[in-house]
Amino acid sequence: MIAALLFAASAAAHPAASKADLAGIDQAIRGVYDVISGPPGQKRDFDRMRSLFAPNATLKAIGPKGLRGGSLEDYIARNSAILEKEGFTERELGRRVEVWGGLATAWSAYDGRTANGSFHERGINSIQLVRVDGKWLVASILWQESTPENPVPADLTKGLRK
Repeated sequence: MIAALLFAASAAAHPAASKADLAGIDQAIRGVYDVISGPPGQKRDFDRMRSLFAPNATLKAIGPKGLRGGSLEDYIARNSAILEKEGFTERELGRRVEVWGGLATAWSAYDGRTANGSFHERGINSIQLVRVDGKWLVASILWQESTPENPVPADLTKGLRK
């Protein structure tokens, strides 16, 4: 009974995200996936990517040796040539989003691979977004590859083929 009252009070204090907010968040996330994906030889539209990110945004990965990555410009400098040369496609498998005021966090399961199959990875992108002047912008992306011990949650891949 007390738990139900606390849940009801919490829900009242945190109204559901508006359709406009969810549409803006979706547009930003889809835009990021679109920009980094493409066949070999295709230049990526990094000006578009910059327009999707807040100033001082970061992109970092959690790997076996810890945290690596940096700013959006670091990401572009480090990855632009290989993305164009090898071709790379990252697609979203599923997503959960929580919104509180001008802050949103999305758990976005992904499948990423090079065109020739030399690289293939699944994992989770934790994407933090902020609403700036009415527009949702990516403030940071922190991602981690899945492992047999730490698989992508089933609710983010339900109904998808492996």
